[in-house]
Amino acid sequence: MDIHSSKFAIIVIIVLASILSLQVMTNNSNSQQLIDSETCEVYIMDANINAKKYLNEFDQKCVDFKNLNR
Repeated sequence: MDIHSSKFAIIVIIVLASILSLQVMTNNSNSQQLIDSETCEVYIMDANINAKKYLNEFDQKCVDFKNLNR
C-alpha cells in the first residue's frame, strides 16, 4: 500500500478518530465534575484516588440561587 494512496489516508483518519473517541470515553469515566452545595465551587471527584480537586470556578446558577435566598 502506497503512502500517497487515498485508501491509506482514510485508514489513518479512521484509526486516529477511533483512538481519540476511546480516550474521551475513558477520561469521562475517571472523573466527575460536581458542584459543592455550600460554596457553589466546581470540583472534580477523581475516582482513582477518591479525592476532590477544586477548580477555582463557581457555578453561576448556584450563586444566583443562593443570592435569592438571602
